[in-house]
Amino acid sequence: MLITKIYKPAEIKQAAGELNKGELIAFPTETVYGLGADATNELAVKRVYLAKGRPSDNPLIVTVSSTEMMEQFATDISEDAKKLIKNFWPGPLTLVFNIKPGTLSKTVTGGLKTAAFRMPQNEVTRRLIELAQVPIVGPSANSSGKPSPTTAEHVYHDLEGKIAGIVDDGPTQVGVESTIIDMSTDKPLILRPGAVTVEEIEAVLQKQLNTDQHKVGADETPKAPGMKYKHYAPDAQVLIVEEGKWDAALTWAKKQPVSIGIMVSNMQGKTIPENCELFDLGDDVKQASHNLFAGLRYFDDKKDIKWILATGFAEEGLGIAYMNRLKKSAGDQFFVD
Repeated sequence: MLITKIYKPAEIKQAAGELNKGELIAFPTETVYGLGADATNELAVKRVYLAKGRPSDNPLIVTVSSTEMMEQFATDISEDAKKLIKNFWPGPLTLVFNIKPGTLSKTVTGGLKTAAFRMPQNEVTRRLIELAQVPIVGPSANSSGKPSPTTAEHVYHDLEGKIAGIVDDGPTQVGVESTIIDMSTDKPLILRPGAVTVEEIEAVLQKQLNTDQHKVGADETPKAPGMKYKHYAPDAQVLIVEEGKWDAALTWAKKQPVSIGIMVSNMQGKTIPENCELFDLGDDVKQASHNLFAGLRYFDDKKDIKWILATGFAEEGLGIAYMNRLKKSAGDQFFVD
């Protein structure tokens, strides 16, 4: 078993050296922690799938430190794409482009002729990539299907002994992953809602966008992560509690013979029953988005918790991304009075 080393930001030259040797290094971004491997080293990329237990037809995001690095692989970069890069890079926006033949292996792309690219806001990670002088794949650094990691400790919990190291730059700022937009088609298409909202993107492009709503088939390779397989799920069953239903939900919870986790935003006026344990999501959807994965992980470590009641928000603005992740963690299950 590997000894997983924790690297401080001042030690990233060593971490970059490990990437160049084909080792796996987890890295911080403003959204969640990613699991890095040299994107041009097919054997290293295959080890990412093994470490996470990730299905091999689930493509990986290619994380770059500059647009010049991206342009070594991507082609057909439209004027709309250039606008998005100018306004949102570095940042929590991932763009899908056609790729130049022979530049990235099928292990990275899932066999597609496209790949997803992201340049994170986190300066430590951009410097890590610069030092390694190669792009790195960047799926979330967790066991596949489990809540995404927002601290180095979360990564260590899931992947200790499976990867060479973790670059620890403290907790992430955003909490939910990047927005993914398909720029390989005639009209931009949102494949995954995220930290950059639809409204922000439409304001830059001055056009209305479509969101990919179709269900990815069993034999179909998704263009982006998070479109096909169950994600973000703790062992306990999550139930989403809509506005106005908390009194009924807490009354139900009080009657249960098992322990219940409560993930609630704005606790004002709510009394938590004795058989329940509270995780405060914060006062609004922004704070709740930042704390969502931490809350799911908190209760996943408590084996006596059998149900989790979690606050739902209106699906607008950042609430779209929040509810996308929460619905997946709950399997679309809502509390019904």
